[in-house]
Formats: sequence, structure tokens, C-alpha cells
Amino acid sequence: METRAPVSPQRQATGALTLAALGVVYGDIGTSPLYTVKEVFAPATGVPLDAPHLVGAVSVIVWALVLVVTLKYVLLILRADHHGEGGGLALAAMAANAMTARPRLSRALLLMGIFGATLFYGDSIITPAISVLGAMEGLTLVAPGLQAWVVPITVVILLAVFAVQRFGTAKVGRWFGPIIVLWFVVLGAVGVLHIVREPAILAALNPLHAWLFLAERGWHVFAAVGAIVLALTGAEALYADLGHFGRRPIRLAWTFLVFPGLALNYLGQGALLIADPKAIENPFYRLFPDAWVLPALVLATLAAIIASQAVISGAYSVTQQAVQLGFLPRLAVRYTSARERGQIYMPAVNAALAVGVVGAVVAFGSSSALAAAYGVAVTLTMLVTTLLTYVVVRHAWRLPLPVALGATLFFGLMDLALFVACAAKFMDGGWFPIALSALLFVLMLIWDRGRARLLALQREEGLPLEAFVASLSAPGVTPPHRAARTAVYPVADPGRVPQALLHNLKHNQVLHERNVVVNVVFERVPFVAAAERATVETLGQGFWRVRLAFGFMEQPDVPAALAAVPALALSAFETSWFLSRSTLSPGSGGGLRGLGLRVFAAMSRNAGSAAGFLRLPANTVVELGTRVVL
Repeated sequence: METRAPVSPQRQATGALTLAALGVVYGDIGTSPLYTVKEVFAPATGVPLDAPHLVGAVSVIVWALVLVVTLKYVLLILRADHHGEGGGLALAAMAANAMTARPRLSRALLLMGIFGATLFYGDSIITPAISVLGAMEGLTLVAPGLQAWVVPITVVILLAVFAVQRFGTAKVGRWFGPIIVLWFVVLGAVGVLHIVREPAILAALNPLHAWLFLAERGWHVFAAVGAIVLALTGAEALYADLGHFGRRPIRLAWTFLVFPGLALNYLGQGALLIADPKAIENPFYRLFPDAWVLPALVLATLAAIIASQAVISGAYSVTQQAVQLGFLPRLAVRYTSARERGQIYMPAVNAALAVGVVGAVVAFGSSSALAAAYGVAVTLTMLVTTLLTYVVVRHAWRLPLPVALGATLFFGLMDLALFVACAAKFMDGGWFPIALSALLFVLMLIWDRGRARLLALQREEGLPLEAFVASLSAPGVTPPHRAARTAVYPVADPGRVPQALLHNLKHNQVLHERNVVVNVVFERVPFVAAAERATVETLGQGFWRVRLAFGFMEQPDVPAALAAVPALALSAFETSWFLSRSTLSPGSGGGLRGLGLRVFAAMSRNAGSAAGFLRLPANTVVELGTRVVL
């Protein structure tokens, strides 16, 4: 998933959008053939490496792609667009909005979506690690003596990927689509070569073989299914990138290139192993003649890098959305494209991901070891998506209960089975993404509750804004000196006098001639129309109160939004921006205790600049602080 400005499908040719979608949406699922079949027949699964089981296993993979990706995501989930946007947070917001009459349930649904979003970070660490490592393991076929260099070379490539993030992907991104097109064409072509040599594998197209394979395994089926899930990783990207490319291009790309390429390659690997079981050491690269292995390795590495880029960019996007929904403190954001507002770079997120990815490569050491950690977070995300979709289908679309419940039970039981299968690998590495997600979720809850406590304290101790404005013209009150400029005060509570204004009045004995109190809010919708951006209220005595609404996928630009309000007529040369910065001191009360209180105070101290977040002009910003005891 890559963060880009939403593009209306009507504005670009469907072909161009389809090509772009290939490079962004399908990189993750497209690299799954590098390691999936090998893991299905790993010793830990107990699946015999013979023709009947090869046909059965490949049949399960192909039909899992049909049921989970095609039926669930391509045909159903892609319909659940929230003002044209998709993804876990958009779906959660859509479900929460459908339950506004039940506030507690609405908030619980939003929290469920936030938890699903935290699971994406585990994917953002494991995908680059397993994709690049899986590609580099082909080096041992080119030169067996390079085995010891697989991990170091992988680390160097990944560090290079993270190092160039600050420059953006605008220049190289145009090549993502063509490279991934070539990748899927090659996947399908080499698969066909081996299918022709061993056509018995075509029996895998019969779903009966998938059912017999699963039924025969008994309780051991979970080990096999836990490996087969690897073929489905990346399915969530189809929905997450809905707003970037539109429903039709994503469906076209899957139907006419991605699914055929993947299915043919899995069938080809099965055919290869029927003919030569020894190829299980690396069935993907063994599909190629010896002279083609090195070019295949280069192409696989490029595909793995593209898959890595997609989840890294996606992590920036998810983080930004969580910040704007109020579940994370402000983080520094840099804009890497003057034309595409979705092209962002977040240094803190990039550094954390780099440490996590490199640490995973070094700690696990091989794609097989990483495969144990892969899948748990992905399948749990799929389950969360299914549950949220039920709320949307039943309460937003108002479809009949039997339809909504039937679809949810079908897909929910399938997701639950996949999750249980992956959970069996919990102690072998599956704990890693779950632990990471749980930690992030707890931090988000601490931040959310801390902000609520801080806002409550400010309301208790602050002065009502309307009463203050009225007091300026009260009989017997000496009006303060007025500076002939405009002061803008971004605040969290528009009903109270900004602390920065009170400090300015107390210490400098001055009040500006024009004062604009601005409250920036992020709605539970991806985007807010320009006509609905600003709500202006005149308070008198040179005071205005403005509410600026943004969607949770938008990047707030307060100066630009205010400049578009004719009633204010702000002049950039005559405007000063005053920010109230609270220094928190851990105390007691408000439901936050001990460690949680100290964590919130530390997160607040390390939050990014409000000026940068709101895109205020740096040379006209004045920050005035106050101490708050929680």
C-alpha cells in the first residue's frame, strides 16, 4: 500500500490506473510464491511430498485465492467504500458512523478498527524482511558458497530502501507497475512450462481435492493451513488502496493478470515437485532453467523491494490517520512531492520500521523462520474486517439480516480457521506481530485517555470565551491596548479562552485588534468537501471563532483553509499565530495511574510541533507555555 492523493477513476484512463494499481496493490501478494509452497511441505507441517498431496495442497492454495481474495475482497469488501476510500480505518469509521445512536458501541467499533490498524505494523516489518530474504535465498542456487552472505546482503538492500524514503517515490514509482506486470507474466509463463510437462497437476482445479486434502489431515490440518495462509498475505491491500485507484482498476488487475499469474505459478510449482521432489529446497527458483536463475533473482529482488515500499508507505499513511483520529501524538511529516499530497515521509516511523525489519532479518535468519511469524496478524486483520463489514452491510446498507449474517458467518468462520491455524505457530514467532500490535494499541489507548483528561482539566480551569469577550465592553472595565494585527489561536477547546491569549494579555498588556480562535477537528470520514471546511461564528469585539473540519486521510493546512474564508480576509503579512503549549506534570486522577500517566506525559513531551502539523508559517508563530498537573 502506498500513500497517494486520491485519484478519481474518471480523470485517468482505466488502463493507466490498472497499471499503477499493479505496482502498489499487488506487490505483497505477488511475492508469496517465493516461499509459500516450500513452507507447506516443510517438515513441521507433516505433509507428505507425493503427487496426491501436491495436488491437494495446490488445490487449497488456488481455491483460497478464489474464496478469500476474489469472493471476499474483490467482489464484496471493495463495495464498502467510505466516500470513495477503503482500508481498515475507513471501514471502522463507516461502521462507527452507522451506530451513532449507540455511542458506546460506536466507539468500540472504532477501537476495533484501530486495533486492526496496529496489526498492519507487524505486516510492515515482516513483509520487507521475508520478501527480500526470500528473493536473496536464490543466491545459493547461483553460487552455493554465498549462503553466508544471504542475510548481510538482505540487510544492505533493506537499509538502502529505508535510506531513500526521505526522497519520496515519485521518480521511481512510475516503474513499479511495468516491473510488476513483467513479474506476473514471468510467474505465469514458467508455471505453464511445467504444467505442460506434468499436466496431472491440473486436477488441483477441482475443489474436491482441496476438501480431501484438508479432511485427511485431521487436527494436523492447522499446520498445513498455517503455511497456505502465506499465499493470501497482501489481500488487505486491495481494499486499503481503493481510494487511490478505484474499484474497477483493482478488479481488472486481479482478474486478468494477478490471479492467473499466481494460480499458474502455484500449479507450476506443484507440477515441478511431482516430477522432481528434490526441488523442494527452493521450488520457486527451480522453476527456471539454470541460465535463467540469476535474471529471475534480479526480477524477484525488484518485486520484493516494491512490495516493501508499498507496506512502508502504507505505515506512514496508517500512522497519519491514527494521529488525526486522536490516537497518537503528532509526528513530524515531510512532504516529498509538490504535486501529490499523499506522498509523505515520517522520519520516526521510518527509523522504527528500519530497526524492526533489520532486527527481524538478523533474528530469524531465513524466510522459513520468518514464515512462522507471518500470517497471525494478517488473518486477525481479515477477521476484524469481516466483523466490521457485518455492521456496514446490516446497519449502513440495511440489507436483510439473513444476507448479512450468512455472509459474515461464511467468511468469519473461514477467517477464524485461518487465524487458529496461524496461532498454532504463536511460540515459533507468531507472538512477534501480536506483541507489537498489543503494545501499540495500549499506547494509543493511553494517548486517547490522556488527551481526554487533559481537555477536561482545561475546561475546568479555563475561562468561557463568550463571557471573556463580553467583559471587554463591560461598564467600568478599561479596555486593553489593541495591536493593529490579527492573532490566530489554534485551540483544542473553542469554548474557552486560549491560554496563549491570556498569557499575552497578562504579560504584554496587549490584545490584538482581530482575534481568530480556530478549532481543527478531524471527522470520521476520509475527506471533507471544501464547501464544508470552515464554519465561522462572529463573537464581537474583534473576535471570531472558526471550526475547520478535515477528513482523517487529509493533511491539514490551516493557513490555506483560513485564506479561503472571505469573511476573515486574513493577510499573511499582518497575521501572527499563537500556540498554547502545555507542559504536563504527572499527578493522580482521571483514570490514568502510575506508569500510564508517566507514559502519556512522555509521549506529550516528545510530540511533534503543532506548527508543523498544521503547516503554519514558521516565521510568524509564537508559542506560550503553561504547566498542567494531571
